[in-house]
Amino acid sequence: MTGALKHSTQAASAPILARAVWAGLGTVLDPELDEPLTDLGFVRHCWVSPEGKAVVRLRLPTYFCAPNFAFLMVADAYDAVRSVPGVTSVDVRLTDHFASNMINNGVAERKGFVRSFEGEAVEELDSLRADFLRRAVLAGTDRVCRSLRKSPVELAGMTLGDAPASPDLERLRDRRRELGLPCTDQDPLLIDPADGSPIPPANLRRHLGLARVTRVSQEANSGVCRGMLRARYPEDET
Repeated sequence: MTGALKHSTQAASAPILARAVWAGLGTVLDPELDEPLTDLGFVRHCWVSPEGKAVVRLRLPTYFCAPNFAFLMVADAYDAVRSVPGVTSVDVRLTDHFASNMINNGVAERKGFVRSFEGEAVEELDSLRADFLRRAVLAGTDRVCRSLRKSPVELAGMTLGDAPASPDLERLRDRRRELGLPCTDQDPLLIDPADGSPIPPANLRRHLGLARVTRVSQEANSGVCRGMLRARYPEDET
């Protein structure tokens, strides 16, 4: 292949690769809000060169967003971009954040959270991630159940396969799968997100109430974060 033809082929494939990188970033979730970074507006810049060098800049609603949440998002974004076929190098950084240097260096050097915040962090973030996934299961359960308009007793007798197909149902399955919880059509719709056991009749109303409160809180926090991001970066409104 001649140099000119090779360059032309690379240039033509760059937009395709950029779309693939953006799609990869779309799989990265804010752990608390359970929404993609791309939907939330947290990806400020995404560029891919014809040679496959990917450059991504992330941002958050405030300068003081929790560093553990931020670290999870930057690390997940780095892994998502690196896994895209055709990407030859990855440069993912968080901007406008008080701990951006520690987070960016730690992620780039694959240090983990504890070594990145040496002397401040005492454990890695696996348990935090699992806690947020369990909350996502509760919120997702409420979204699916609200659409069914069934009594608690009726819901208790349903399986995942009894619920009509929907994005909310698939989202719930995905979160349960990530936690290793039952997620097939034959598995109960209502389960304890801690261990996957069916909810006993005596706990039905409490479980459904907790699921509803979790969903409302998650959506309220999402609205607050979106508003704060717009206020912080008003130029994006134009």
